[in-house]
Amino acid sequence: MAQKNKNSEPERSKIIKVGTSRGSGEKELSVIARNIKKYRTECGIEQKELARRLGVIPSNVSNWELGYAKPNPDLYHAICTALGITLYELFDIDDPTVRFTAREQELLRKYREMSEGHKYAVDKLVDALTLSEVMDDRPEITELIYFSKTLAAGIGDPLEFEDEGTPIFLYSSEQVNNADYVFSVSGDSMEPEYHNEDMVLVKSMGNCTVKYGDVCAFINGNRTYIKEYQKDGLHSFNPNYPLMTFTEDDAVFCIGKVVGILDQDSDIAKAKDVERYLAEREE
Repeated sequence: MAQKNKNSEPERSKIIKVGTSRGSGEKELSVIARNIKKYRTECGIEQKELARRLGVIPSNVSNWELGYAKPNPDLYHAICTALGITLYELFDIDDPTVRFTAREQELLRKYREMSEGHKYAVDKLVDALTLSEVMDDRPEITELIYFSKTLAAGIGDPLEFEDEGTPIFLYSSEQVNNADYVFSVSGDSMEPEYHNEDMVLVKSMGNCTVKYGDVCAFINGNRTYIKEYQKDGLHSFNPNYPLMTFTEDDAVFCIGKVVGILDQDSDIAKAKDVERYLAEREE
């Protein structure tokens, strides 16, 4: 039997090659390994914590990041959820649903390279600037007192109006801000200028000067009127209504001057804006 030559090449079956290629899956594995470690580090999660969230042992995560193994595809979704990323980010693939400008991509790249402390500072600055823009876009609210026909009836002393009625919230405008009260018009005596169920803005007598020719809100006993004030009495615009005159014994008071008509579709504040206004007022 021939002896083996100690200097001859060993059998191929006994050779172990170290550092050889992993085949066609090497690039994919390298991307996954790199990104799991990258995003785990950015999230401030330890390997042990990530393993706990995924229901695997810590050595699995270590092997993934070192490139010795790759996760089961069934875990891809869980990994993305745990790291707060998408599958596109995990595999370094462009997300077709996201479109960034070159400038936005550069800013994102710089942000990801920042320390956690600097990221925190940027987050706070962005939050503050975003809030500032939201505040600028939100409409201002003006709160007035609304008197319906029923509420207005029976009030004999105009000073009591300060403590009656219900709040009404309107979007601020020069016209709205010039008023104190809102009244509903009942009837057609002031047509064609003022119609039944119109809502008119009234400036309190204490805040304005009334002169002949002004349209005002008046109280006479238990009734309220919207009329044009003239030297000889209270006039209606509708010619079918007679002139209203009063004696010195009649208790007639002027509540205030009519300064506009509300657009009930656009001037009255929406519920969400009123809620925001009330919440900010209580802060």
